[in-house]
Amino acid sequence: MSTLAVIAYDDMYKAEEVRLKLRKLQSEYLIDLEDAVVAVKDPSGKVKLHQAVNLTAAGAVGGGFWGSLIGLMFLNPLLGLAVGAGAGAISGALTDVGINDQFMKDLAEKLTPGTSALFVLVRRATPDKVLEQLQGTGGKVLQTSLSHEDEAKLQAALTAAKPA
Repeated sequence: MSTLAVIAYDDMYKAEEVRLKLRKLQSEYLIDLEDAVVAVKDPSGKVKLHQAVNLTAAGAVGGGFWGSLIGLMFLNPLLGLAVGAGAGAISGALTDVGINDQFMKDLAEKLTPGTSALFVLVRRATPDKVLEQLQGTGGKVLQTSLSHEDEAKLQAALTAAKPA
């Protein structure tokens, strides 16, 4: 079962910085992220979600490949490419993987303009090493599926002084 954590930051760019840090930890096999999305509320109050994976682009590439292949069978690969890419892009745009977009938008609406939030869905992690890397990054835990004890540990790590 995956664990959800939503952390708010007073800066529009801090959530992206922490997401990059989590990606690095993922490459070191210390955390297995199912989804990591940054929500930014700009100074005018508009909310923008920055997904980790662009499903529309991925769908277009996959659809273009399969469309070309099928088009080759019918001796018209360019038409197949165009139709496949279009269908793939539509399919990708309609697919929602990981954290529900509406949930993220609703929660991000509560943010103060000029701030950001990091939505993370974690499959597995090495908690002590991940918390050590997140130490001093700031932020406030808004919502989580962690136990009260683990949520307190996460908040303590975020607000602790950075190691020298």
